[in-house]
Amino acid sequence: MPLKDSYLLPAAADMHVHLRNAPGPIAELVTPTIRKAGIDTVFVMPNLAPRPVVTVDEALEYKKALQAYDPEVNYLMSLYLHESITPDEIRKAKKAGIAGVKAYPRGATTNSQWGVISFDPFHSVLSTMESEGLVLNLHGEMPSSASENITVMNAESRFLPTLTSLHSKYPKLKIVLEHCTTADAVAAVRACGPNVVATITAHHLSLLVDDWSANVHHYCKPSAKSPEDRRALLQALVTSEGKFFLGTDSAPHDISSKKGKGNTAAGVFTQPYALGYVLTALEEGIARGDVKEEDVTEEVLAGFFSGYGRKFYEVKPAERKILVKKGGATVEESLKTDKVEIVPYRSGEKTWSVEWQ
Repeated sequence: MPLKDSYLLPAAADMHVHLRNAPGPIAELVTPTIRKAGIDTVFVMPNLAPRPVVTVDEALEYKKALQAYDPEVNYLMSLYLHESITPDEIRKAKKAGIAGVKAYPRGATTNSQWGVISFDPFHSVLSTMESEGLVLNLHGEMPSSASENITVMNAESRFLPTLTSLHSKYPKLKIVLEHCTTADAVAAVRACGPNVVATITAHHLSLLVDDWSANVHHYCKPSAKSPEDRRALLQALVTSEGKFFLGTDSAPHDISSKKGKGNTAAGVFTQPYALGYVLTALEEGIARGDVKEEDVTEEVLAGFFSGYGRKFYEVKPAERKILVKKGGATVEESLKTDKVEIVPYRSGEKTWSVEWQ
């Protein structure tokens, strides 16, 4: 068999999740699915609408609302890099336990209309983050531009000089390049020092451009790319040594936003079955020859799912274990209430089950 039938692993940490506004119908539906996946710690994105999370008080209020849905999850909160943020707010954030500040290039993705055009005006903020030890989280894409020959297919690669420049200007600043999708991004992160790491999603380990071009539930930003890029992500996982760890970018949208009128919303919902999706992607990668069976060890899985992310964010190691079993669960066709319906990735397919130990 390509992989063992089961693995006993430390509880996972998902260092990139979207839970949407709380209180709110989507957050109420998806937040309780975090622990279902064997995850006890999440890094929560701040790109809410109609107002992003730009102050410490807002972040703490958001955390309180999420805790009302599931108090057993450790929510690592973040701020949205915005022109209103000051060095004093950064120092306040550090004292309050805020884990990072997320930078969105303006116009690059969902709710990025308040985002960054240039990092130059943020020098004092970034310098303070560097000295305080607060993480900078980067959505690593340039906005699409026909005049500059930028599309979803090369937006990430065109952003990488910005990553290199930020690392050069602020060498002690801890930086996460979120949701890598390209071989170029993997190489760029490896070329940086130990303060620069990256997250990899569950769905980018299996999707290709052809998949999302035919299925709205596979469409996300950054978008899945080529077989070569997917291979690079799988190889980054099994050779991570702390440079790459799980950040699902699970992004729930009501089905009306995916299949309704107008442009489809960008986002793949993977939260309830995140670990199973990764394990299935590894099995498929082994079958294609993208990675070797012997490279997928329990140590590798424990690091990618749990240890590496916790260490980077200075979160204590997992106290509990989970048992994942091959073929022990089936992905629901949809999750719904009387207010929303969300279709998960690979709905209806067999996947790995998770049992808390």
